[in-house]
Amino acid sequence: MGERKRIPLGIFVVFLFISSSYASDDADDAIFYESFDDTFEGRWVVSQKDEYNGVWKHAKSEGHDDYGLLVSEKARKYAIVKELDESVSLKDETVVLQFETRLQDGLECGGAYIKYLRPQEAGWKPKEFDNDSPYSIMFGPDKCGATNKVHFIFKHKNPKSGKYVEHHLKTPPSVPSDKLSHVYTAILKPDNELQILIDGEQKKKANFLSSEDFEPPLIPPKTIPDPDDKKPEDWDERAKIPDPTAVKPDDWDEDAPLEIVDEEAEKPEGWLDDEPEEIDDPDATKPEDWDDEEDGEWEAPKIDNPKCESAPGCGEWKKPMKKNPAYKGKWHAPLIENPDYKGIWKPQDIPNPDYFELEKPDFEPIAAIGIEIWTMQDGILFDNILIAKDDKVAASYRETTWKPKFTIEKEKQKEEDLDTGSSGLAGLQKKVFDLLYKVADIPFLSDYKLKINDLIEKGEKQPNLTIGVLVAVVVIFLTFFFRIIFGGKKKPARVEKTNTEPKETSTNQGEEKEENKEKEESSSAPRRRVKRDT
Repeated sequence: MGERKRIPLGIFVVFLFISSSYASDDADDAIFYESFDDTFEGRWVVSQKDEYNGVWKHAKSEGHDDYGLLVSEKARKYAIVKELDESVSLKDETVVLQFETRLQDGLECGGAYIKYLRPQEAGWKPKEFDNDSPYSIMFGPDKCGATNKVHFIFKHKNPKSGKYVEHHLKTPPSVPSDKLSHVYTAILKPDNELQILIDGEQKKKANFLSSEDFEPPLIPPKTIPDPDDKKPEDWDERAKIPDPTAVKPDDWDEDAPLEIVDEEAEKPEGWLDDEPEEIDDPDATKPEDWDDEEDGEWEAPKIDNPKCESAPGCGEWKKPMKKNPAYKGKWHAPLIENPDYKGIWKPQDIPNPDYFELEKPDFEPIAAIGIEIWTMQDGILFDNILIAKDDKVAASYRETTWKPKFTIEKEKQKEEDLDTGSSGLAGLQKKVFDLLYKVADIPFLSDYKLKINDLIEKGEKQPNLTIGVLVAVVVIFLTFFFRIIFGGKKKPARVEKTNTEPKETSTNQGEEKEENKEKEESSSAPRRRVKRDT
């Protein structure tokens, strides 16, 4: 276990009183703590797999004398692991997982999360640590495109099938959008409660057994649709059918056109029949480098005929079309209630062979801490990784290791904003985007979170779109509000057949993120290379 980081004396004096109010009698009773004051080499194991070619560095956090573990190169995969002296049980008592990250160059596409790995008996080796290495919990920030979340994923073994399933926290909090140090905390309590904190502030509370909080739910449904059930051939799902007794009226002309020529129309006075709508541009000149043999005979570009601007029109006049009053279109028999309608068919439910009950999750122990990420950004700094059995211990560490740095960075950011004169509009825009990220985290807007985050991403890249982004988010909010007030169309029931054979899901594990970068190309308008007919 690493020692608590030392901070400069001046800062220590300032925060001494504050820190003492948070620290408990066993404030140093951490199960595991990594400060990275000393180099990671010889203590952490870097994966030797070829695909993980990103270079880890022991480096200072920008503006501090505080060291951390640095992602030093862009567009690389990284993997590094640290075995614990003893495995950590996640059962029967509180366990707190906490670490700091600082996105010094921002984060457009990449992860900054930690994997808490199962014992090596589960089938992995430190030097071969990769995306497939089995973990118990994955926790931390991830951002790319419409994805903007602080993951909390746990793997749990189904006692019936023996398969491990990933369970993802629903509507997780968003990743802070600045370049400051932030501390992420997950508190697992013996009463099945989970708390997610960012910078010591609770952002999410969940229950491991609740189907409202995790997807898929930890406890499977008692029944499932029978995968072997088949819809009878004579099952009629049509609520309405064409009236078989209806007859097309004798005067119904299906061949009548939609529009006809307006025979009453007259040519407007002043119409210029002999003037073309477009003429050759009299100011255009043949380019000096034009080669008739290679490019063809040069032809001046066309412009609108200025004589037509003051006239009602030019060229050959034709009578306009008008709507045909006799048009009725294709005749169809009216619909009537279907006497044979049986409703939308769905398979009957059967007992779920994978159903089980439990009073609390049967977590696998944590035997190692691993960072396995793919990122398009460098400058990601990991620091102060902590595992504790008391949230007061984690709070004490936050006060003495993270908060002094964050306070300095916050003040420096304010000074830079004032020096660059960006405290006005740019500062307002940042506050707007921070507020919008919080709006996206509102639970009842979870169905729109991806859309809102995508709009915010576009607004951050193009600040001039801020007003448009605000309007779009307000529209989404009002749409949801009016649906609550006035109701909406019910979606038709959808019958899905599920495979009863359980399998291990891997929604985020092994997911390769790709960032599509748009390239702008500028080119002049093509010159006309049209040969005249001779």
